[in-house]
Amino acid sequence: MRIIIYGTGGVGGYFGGRLAQAGEDVVFIARGEHLRAIRAHGLKVDSIKGNFIVHPAQATDDPAEAGIADAVLVCVKAWQIPEVSQALKLMIGPQTSVIFLGNGVDALGQLTAALGAAPLLGGMCRISSFLSGPGHIQHVGIDPSLAFGELDNRPSERAARLLDAFQKAGVKAETPPDIHVTIWQKFLFIAAVSGVGAATRAPIGVIRSTPETRQVLESALREVEAVGRARGIALPEDATPRTLAMIDRLPEDTLPSMQRDIEMGRPSELEAQSGAVARMGQELGIPTPTHTMLYALLLPQELKARGKI
Repeated sequence: MRIIIYGTGGVGGYFGGRLAQAGEDVVFIARGEHLRAIRAHGLKVDSIKGNFIVHPAQATDDPAEAGIADAVLVCVKAWQIPEVSQALKLMIGPQTSVIFLGNGVDALGQLTAALGAAPLLGGMCRISSFLSGPGHIQHVGIDPSLAFGELDNRPSERAARLLDAFQKAGVKAETPPDIHVTIWQKFLFIAAVSGVGAATRAPIGVIRSTPETRQVLESALREVEAVGRARGIALPEDATPRTLAMIDRLPEDTLPSMQRDIEMGRPSELEAQSGAVARMGQELGIPTPTHTMLYALLLPQELKARGKI
């Protein structure tokens, strides 16, 4: 398959790298020093699942040069979706699948508005990885996995082909019965740990073992669950305790990407995570005091990172 990775950071670099390593025709879209390093030395991935280098690697900063793809994996931050939507049109043919693998639940609607529903599959991934330097990805935690599927949850040949490509690359992947439930299960987790982590500046091991912050974490989880149910998402009855049990199994030093961005003074996904929970709660009449407070506490730092204060 010809697969374009739009955004070669921690997520795109890892999963695209595994696909390229397995022999798929992968094109990485990157910029600046990162692009130059990939072109010169390949894409280096240090992983708890085994280190590897993709060399030579196809890489460009020009979506038109990348051409039409069988699948485009959109691996940018949620707040970058509006700015990349027009470029995505240059890579879409009649059979192309476009899958957003980032965080949040707003991106799918934004992509539908820009591209129409036809090319889109719902998707999500689980991994703790980041760009540690030009041409260098570090995967530091969580057993990598993906889920994707048609928006109406019907089986399709294009989803089956992509599933086969990932499985041949040794990546855990699935097409779940309801991709929207799967996306919200990820959102339940990531919005809670990101908001609490960014506010406390503590790794997950400290948050979950301190009674006071564990209580805040559980409150944040339950708020997302309530909002999801109000939006018609058929989350499992044990969604919050199941997610909390999964959090308890994470490496102690785990840091969500939003927390890492905020700590480093970079623009983050605050609006797409705690901000989105608070906004949806207000629209639906669902109380979200924890996420509303987390959003308010973190907003000044976000505005500073974006040069607005």
